[in-house]
Amino acid sequence: MDLQLKGKVAIVTGASKGIGRAIAQLLADEGMRLTVAARSRDDLVSLAAPRGDACLVQAVDLRLPNAPAAVVEATVARFGRLDLLVNNAGATTRGDFLTLPDTDWADGFALKFFGAMRGARAAWPHLQASRGAIVNIVGIGGRTGSADFAIGGSVNAALLNLTKVLADRGVKDGVRVNAINPGGIATDRLKTRIQSFAAERGLDPSAAEGEMARSFGVARFGQPEEIARLVAFLASPQAAFCQGAIVDADGGQTRTL
Repeated sequence: MDLQLKGKVAIVTGASKGIGRAIAQLLADEGMRLTVAARSRDDLVSLAAPRGDACLVQAVDLRLPNAPAAVVEATVARFGRLDLLVNNAGATTRGDFLTLPDTDWADGFALKFFGAMRGARAAWPHLQASRGAIVNIVGIGGRTGSADFAIGGSVNAALLNLTKVLADRGVKDGVRVNAINPGGIATDRLKTRIQSFAAERGLDPSAAEGEMARSFGVARFGQPEEIARLVAFLASPQAAFCQGAIVDADGGQTRTL
């Protein structure tokens, strides 16, 4: 399937590792020119190096109020346009609601929610000009509450609502806005949780991964590349009738309507 992305321009936040890095790699393979943004310059440079001038590195802290707009400005200055914004940056602290300090709540919203909101606001005129798209990488915790994921679930729920808000505006402005809710994806963060799970139960890592997946009600964990392929589809004209869609990519973990 030709996704018709060649020559177009994308920003991918949180691109230094995990899902974001897989998204950036796949979009580059589809012929897109990229800006990759995250705090880790070295990881971004290693990602961008094989792609030469077709990949712009922006080592920034997207929690800072002016940073998302600066990334958009740098992208348009380098490539002359913007067709896609992938809001992927953001991790939140797990823990007991009664002991989570305000600083953890503020940090969770600052990066994942406000970073995405500010990025969308800055990118919007350029996406309107190109009739482009936004894809928000959110998470199933925004749909199903969990006692140890109070911050993440709240941030994700807010970002899912923002997706619908922007999609509603996008009908008029010609900007498509959709979201993906990953479930358990085999990133370094999940692998760390599996290692802890294995240590607690005296299991080898492979057995622990299988048992942990079953405890989630899924046959296996997903791979970052599986999320990347969904992003590429939603970014492409092949998904032209998708507006405000929320795609659960979780192996069946979310069973509610």
